Order: sequence, then C-alpha cells, then structure tokens
Amino acid sequence: MKKIIVVSAINFFEGGPLTILKECLEYSAEYLSLEYKIIALVHDAKLLRVDNIEFIEYKKSRKSWLHRLYYEYCHFFFLSKRLKPHLWLSLHDISPNVTADIQAVYCHNPSPFYSFSFHALKYNYQVALFSLFYKFLYRINIRKNAYVIVQQNWIRNAFKDMYNIKNVVVSYPNSSKTLEPETKAKNGSNNIFLYPAFPRVFKNFEVVAEAAKILHDNGFNNFKVLITIRGVENKFARYIADKYKDVPTISFIGLKSKEEINTLYQQVSCLIFPSKLETWGLPVTEAKQFNLPIILADLPYAHETVGTYDKVKFFCPDNCEQLAKYMRSFLDGTLAFDGNQAENVQEPFVQSWDELFDVLLSSGVKSNA
Repeated sequence: MKKIIVVSAINFFEGGPLTILKECLEYSAEYLSLEYKIIALVHDAKLLRVDNIEFIEYKKSRKSWLHRLYYEYCHFFFLSKRLKPHLWLSLHDISPNVTADIQAVYCHNPSPFYSFSFHALKYNYQVALFSLFYKFLYRINIRKNAYVIVQQNWIRNAFKDMYNIKNVVVSYPNSSKTLEPETKAKNGSNNIFLYPAFPRVFKNFEVVAEAAKILHDNGFNNFKVLITIRGVENKFARYIADKYKDVPTISFIGLKSKEEINTLYQQVSCLIFPSKLETWGLPVTEAKQFNLPIILADLPYAHETVGTYDKVKFFCPDNCEQLAKYMRSFLDGTLAFDGNQAENVQEPFVQSWDELFDVLLSSGVKSNA
C-alpha cells in the first residue's frame, strides 16, 4: 500500500497562492504519485484540474476564520488519524493539529516582522491587527513541524529569533531560477517608470508619488510614472489617488493582469520598487527577466530577490528626495547603478519543488521540538 502525502491549502483560491498550490500538485502528480498517494485538501478542486491527485473540498473554509480554525485544529486531527499520512504539508501558514510521520508548514506572510506606523494604522488598521494575529498564529504548533518553509533567508532568521526554532528551509520561488532575459525591454527613450503593486500601506506608494511631485515642482515633466491603482480599491488607494491627482506626471492605471504587466515591462524604461515588506517581491524578478533597470528599496528582501544584477540602484525607502534625485539622473542618462551580487544562503536551501520534496521526504527527519 502506498504511503500518503497530504497537501493542505483550503484557503487558496486566486493569485500567487493558487499558483504555488498548482505547481506543488503538478510536481507531486508527475514525480511522486507512483510511490505515494497524493491527497489535496482544497477550497475548490475545479480551480486546479490536476490528474493523479485525490481532492477533498472544503467549501466553507473561506466563510470565516472560525471555519478555518475548526478545520485546522479539530477536523484535521481526526482526518490525520484516519489517513495516517507519511507527510502532511500545510501550504498556508498555519501548523495544524495533526499526526503524521513528517509535518511541515510553508509560511508566506511576513507581516509579523513589520513595525506599523501610526499612518499605516490610520489607513489600514486591519492589516496591523492581522499581523499581531499572525504573530500568535504562527506560534501555535510550530514546533510540531519537522520543517518550517519560508521564501527568503531574512525571514528564516526572523523566524529563528522570534520562535526559537532550528529547521527552517529557505525555498526560493521557481520563478527566481530562470533569470536570463527572454525578452529585451524596449526601454531607454520613452521615460516611463512603473510601479506595479496592490494598494497596501507597506507598499510605500507615497515615496514614489512624492518623488514625482518633487520633480514636477522643479520643472521636470518629461516622464511618466505608472501606478497600478485606480483609487477605488480601498481607503488607502483613495487617499493616494486624491492626494496626488493633480501631479500630471503620475498616471493611475489600475490593477493589471499578468499578461498586461508583461506588456508594460516591454514598454517602460525602469521599474521602481519601494515596498517596505515582501515575502519575495515578484515584480523585481519579472523586471530582471525583461532586462529592465530597477530603482529598488535598500532592504534585505530586495537585495536577496534581485540577486546578481548590474542594472539596479538602491535607495532609502523613506527618502523621497533621494528617489527624485535618482529618477532625474536616470532621465539624464547619468545614473550610476550599484549592482548587486546574490548572497550565499546556508542549507537547508532549495530552488525547486524537486529539491524541496527531497528535503521533506529525506530519511533523516529532523525536528523543531
């Protein structure tokens, strides 16, 4: 009889998290299903359509946190007693109350390690409260895991310091492995800066908008800054759009699909990425694949995400004057890039699902207990 691998992701239904789940299941179906029975606990199996996987749906999982916590800490305990899994992999942050030969959790949310300002509380207090909730939620059962999986080395260090655990695996997203530019961006003459992000307070839209305003007030108008918010998404988006609506060099273009963003990468001159908090920072990887110059927040996540790259300039994410200076230098063709080198990440460190499952299913299982 085949041993069982349970992949739990009952809260994933769209965007990057759903992509991660699909990649995980596609790899498992192709390379693990001959040896293991793969059972996926999901919100809606129709969103995935992967062969050689047994799906169990939890349609109520997203109705409320009470439903979610009931499944994680009560229902899954009895399910695991019945299934007797060899590996239980929870892809969405919570370490459930289960029994398994090997238990692991993939932690995506970095907000517990971010210090929220009064300004952030004013426009999005829910995110700040959620970060406190997650700081507590991460702690529950975390030592039951043989491995805790994170996407960057700085998050590993933060987990070790906050929760006093040992076996934290750094797992770079698959998209970070292929970094040779496949399409040259048609940049250099149109003077368009792009910042693609959803309007959350830690995304730091103000430093970009304020830098554009500084340049405009000083008579520099031969450029455009494209920001992917419309101003109707939430309270913070309305604040940003209203405050900077009279700056003619800023265009609020609304949220875009992945295909539309890829088209923009081929049309713009430079990516600005000032976010103060990221698990990874996917636009940085994407812009690098399109060979775009990048003006990037000088923060640990950003250095790790960009890896080895020549066309990057780092700036203090709280300094709009410095950003305006670098934007003007870029427009003048005089910007001196800093460049960056990929850091050496200590083991356990993986860059694919193949490598990650090799670690998780290795015979020498370690413990965080």
